[in-house]
Amino acid sequence: MAGTDSEHGSTTPKRALPGGKGMPLWQRVQDDLRMRLEGGEFTGSFPGEHELGAQYGVSRHTVREALRELRKQGLVTAGRGRQPRPSEEAFVEQPLGALYSLFASVEAAGLEQRSVVRILDVRADAHVAVRLGLEESTPLLYLERLRLADGEPLAHDRVWLPAQDARPLLDADFGHTALYDELARRCGLRLTGGQERIRAVVPTAAERRLLDLPQDIAAFSIERLGLASGRAVEWRTTLIRGDRFSATAQFDARAGYSLDLAPTPVRLEHWSTRELV
Repeated sequence: MAGTDSEHGSTTPKRALPGGKGMPLWQRVQDDLRMRLEGGEFTGSFPGEHELGAQYGVSRHTVREALRELRKQGLVTAGRGRQPRPSEEAFVEQPLGALYSLFASVEAAGLEQRSVVRILDVRADAHVAVRLGLEESTPLLYLERLRLADGEPLAHDRVWLPAQDARPLLDADFGHTALYDELARRCGLRLTGGQERIRAVVPTAAERRLLDLPQDIAAFSIERLGLASGRAVEWRTTLIRGDRFSATAQFDARAGYSLDLAPTPVRLEHWSTRELV
């Protein structure tokens, strides 16, 4: 019978599977699920592994293999201990032209935001200090985090702030809190604007491993210079998965918005620079 396998010899599937002889069973399940996803069948909820196994008359192992491939393709997502769902529900949007927080954007998407703090210390970085308009030897607070959305890697985030302003942050727990909230609460410092550049990049092998990023998915590189009352107080670099992130803009006939396309000596890169308000 179409759709049965040796582990479910007497199972009567509810759906007939496409494909023919010689095609792995998991691939036939995958092809049918992809067709159903593209047809918008799972806009409300997505079946669990047991239900899918009953629908197709296949083993849970077969279902998991099919879902693993769909996850690689960015069509479904599932955190540890959570039921799979269409990946559109896990897509994070950030607004252009606004002083936004990635923490808030993830929570607004209905996802749980967590961070793995890799480094939190005070150090000197001449290159960053110059960007902040400081002496090269100026002590800087450095925070490096792996940002998670529903338990899955979303972004690798690195932030530098003048230690004279941000030293109290050394006592903060950034596992589940927003940097800007802690900066305001502990240091009395609020960002009021800045500049940011977003561009598409090809991640390194190490970056792919860190973000659990498939080979055929690119990433966004985000560089931000944050200002407080006109003074540079934050330099941030973020590498974020291209399959789980988008930037949106609002415009009108009067104010409009600007998009700069700039070539580089190596290749043409599309990037936008704008002031935050």
